[in-house]
Amino acid sequence: MELLRIDCLGKELRLEGSMAGWQQLFWGDTVVAVKNASEDNQGAYTHEFQLTTPSQQQQEPTSINISLEIDLQWQPFNISYRLLKDQQLLTEGSRNSKDIEQQVPVKPVEVQRKLSVIGLASLGFKLLKSAKVIKVVLAGASIAAYSWLFSFQFALALIACLVFHEYGHIKAMKHFGMKTKGIYLIPFMGGLAMSDEKINTRWQDVVISIMGPTFGLFMSIMALIAYWVTGETFFAGLAAFNALLNLFNLLPILPLDGGHILKSISFSMNSTAGLVACIAGAGIGVYLSYSLGLALLGFMLLIGSVEIIFEWKTRHQSHLLPLDRYGQLFSAAWYFLTVGALIAIIWYFAGSGDEILSLPLKILQS
Repeated sequence: MELLRIDCLGKELRLEGSMAGWQQLFWGDTVVAVKNASEDNQGAYTHEFQLTTPSQQQQEPTSINISLEIDLQWQPFNISYRLLKDQQLLTEGSRNSKDIEQQVPVKPVEVQRKLSVIGLASLGFKLLKSAKVIKVVLAGASIAAYSWLFSFQFALALIACLVFHEYGHIKAMKHFGMKTKGIYLIPFMGGLAMSDEKINTRWQDVVISIMGPTFGLFMSIMALIAYWVTGETFFAGLAAFNALLNLFNLLPILPLDGGHILKSISFSMNSTAGLVACIAGAGIGVYLSYSLGLALLGFMLLIGSVEIIFEWKTRHQSHLLPLDRYGQLFSAAWYFLTVGALIAIIWYFAGSGDEILSLPLKILQS
C-alpha cells in the first residue's frame, strides 16, 4: 500500500509497504531504499540514500544525502515523517487513516498492446458497459426474466429490492469520494454497483459492503410497517423475501458482501488471539444457527469461516490498511445486528401461518 507521497527536490518521493514489514522508497520511478520484511514492522526508523547532481563550479559531481525519518504505527494507523537534506529539514508532517482513504494510488504505466480479436472484443465490451443504454437493456431483460419465472408484479418488486440494495453501495462509495458508474441489473444474478476507483482501507471495504444489506433491511422494515398499516399481504411478502435476499448476501462467502465484511474484520487481527476470537465467533454463530434450526445458514457460515481462516496468513500482503480495534468491534456489531434483524423479520412472518410467508424460514431450515 502507498504510505506516503511527498515532493523531494522536484521529484515525487513515494513510500510503499505492507504490514509484513517490507517497504520500498521511490524517488520518481527509481527505487532508492528498501526495507526487507521483518517482525519489527513498525516504530521509528530512517531511510537513507544519496542523490548525485552535476556541479557548475567543479568537474566532479556533487552528492546529496537524503534522509527520510519515519515513525509508523499500524493500529490505529499513523505515520509521522521528517525529510532532511544533508541534515537540514526540508519538510515534516503526519498522515492517518483518513488520508489513506482519500489518496489516489499511483497507476502503473500502461503497456501498449497489438490489436487482436480478443482485444477488440474487450474494448467493445468496455464501451458497451459505459453506455447508459446498457442499463436500460439489462433492466428490461431482468424484468422479462423474472416475469417469466414468477409474475410481472413480483418482478417489479424484486427489481425494487435489488436497486435499493445496490443504492446502499453507491451511497457508501460517494461518502468516500469515489466516482460511481451507476447500478447494473443482471438477469438471474442480481445487481451490481460499479466504480472504477479502488479502495485503500479495510474500513472502506466494510462500509461499502454492508451498506447494501443495511439499505435492504430498511426496505424490509418499511414494507413491514406498510403491512401493519394496510394489511396487504403483498407488503408482507416483500418484507420477508427481501429480508431473505439480503441475508443470503451477508453469508461469509466471497464475493458476497458478507465475505468482504468478515474478511476485512478477521484480516485486521494481527495476533493469534485475534484469530482465536474469530474462530470462536464463527463457532458460536454455527452453534446458534443449528440450535435455532437454521441448518442452511449454519452450514454456509461454517464453509465461509473456514475459507477466511485458511486465507488469514496472507493478510499482511494486502494493500488495504487494516481496521483498528474500534473498527473491528464496530464492524462486527454492525454485521451481527443486521443479520439478527433480517432473521427476526423472516421469523415474524413465518409465525403468521401463511404458507408463502413461511417459505423464507423453510429455506433456511432446509
